Amino acid sequence: MKAMILAAGKGTRVQPLTYDLPKPMIPILGKPVMAYLVEYLASYGVRDIMVNVSYLHQKIEEYFGDGNQFGVQIGYSFEGYVDDSGEVIPEPLGSAGGIKKIQEFANFFDETTIVICGDALIDLDLTSALFEHKQKGALASVITKEVPWDKVHNYGVVVADQAGRVQSFQEKPDKSDALSNFASTGIYIFEPEVIDLIPANTVFDIGSELFPLMAEKGMPFYAQQRFFNWIDIGTVTDFWSVLQSVLQGEVAQLEVPGTQIADGLWAGLNTSIDWEGTTIEGPVYIGSGCKIEAGCKIVGPTWIGHGSHICSGAEVVRSVLFEYTRILDNAHLDEVIVVKEYSVDRAGNMRKLPEAGNDDWGDARDRLPQKPSENKTSLSLSEL
Repeated sequence: MKAMILAAGKGTRVQPLTYDLPKPMIPILGKPVMAYLVEYLASYGVRDIMVNVSYLHQKIEEYFGDGNQFGVQIGYSFEGYVDDSGEVIPEPLGSAGGIKKIQEFANFFDETTIVICGDALIDLDLTSALFEHKQKGALASVITKEVPWDKVHNYGVVVADQAGRVQSFQEKPDKSDALSNFASTGIYIFEPEVIDLIPANTVFDIGSELFPLMAEKGMPFYAQQRFFNWIDIGTVTDFWSVLQSVLQGEVAQLEVPGTQIADGLWAGLNTSIDWEGTTIEGPVYIGSGCKIEAGCKIVGPTWIGHGSHICSGAEVVRSVLFEYTRILDNAHLDEVIVVKEYSVDRAGNMRKLPEAGNDDWGDARDRLPQKPSENKTSLSLSEL
């Protein structure tokens, strides 16, 4: 079996996390989402992996290289062009179009291939899924998972008969129009014949174009309903929720890194905590090289990225701080993500924080609210 990881998208729904990161590089427990996928594939003996890249492609390529450190071989297919000035311009071809480009180039997909979106954590029993795919004589299988009816508008949903044969495919339908609440998880098993249906040199999507085409032609195309963990980072709110769940130990096989130095508190190397007047209520992870000054209050689940500095009297409550974030004296954060000069609250509202005077970019002196006054019990970034 070979594998394809879809990693060319810009991830606009996850901004500002993707302003300077491609979506597959969003960190979970300090490691890119795509790294978990590569390790997952390697655990099932998949050794040959192609990745289509476009937006900020170099960050993926520099991190993963040829895949040797993961015990696999990784190849890349860049989608875009070089203009007359020599600038590299990303131009994604769509999920199916990217697969076709690879096939046209050197016929890589010459056997059964698993295709995975590069922005979700999964623990699918791949052996069982492959067995069902082969047993039914499928040319294509889509792995589905039941979602609440009020969430179907966020997904492509699959309509199948009792045998699992796909009848139709709806891309993000309204609840009133949805014919199914089984969502495509972005995990597919393809035989090479499927790729022959994709037009060359054309932007073409798997969910909205290839799948409806296969259903229309009545090809052996099946949906598999499986019970497994599928943690999709579709929005910034999803990312916040995932980190909350991970830190509370609700996601199997994901362990908080670092050393546990107190009940519910993990820390990386060379981190300094001044305990005078400081209270930390776990679960909390504090990355390496962080400095926590006296009088701070940190309430979990909270993730503080490496190199961060929490100054005296600051409060950080159920928040995610990316690396090298500095929170100044008496500032108060409540259920937010802070990434460079941006903050996003739990509802997904994004704000660009003012520049911090003459201090460095990580300094939050003028960007974060001060601790609330006595007649105001809380103040979040969204209230700036």
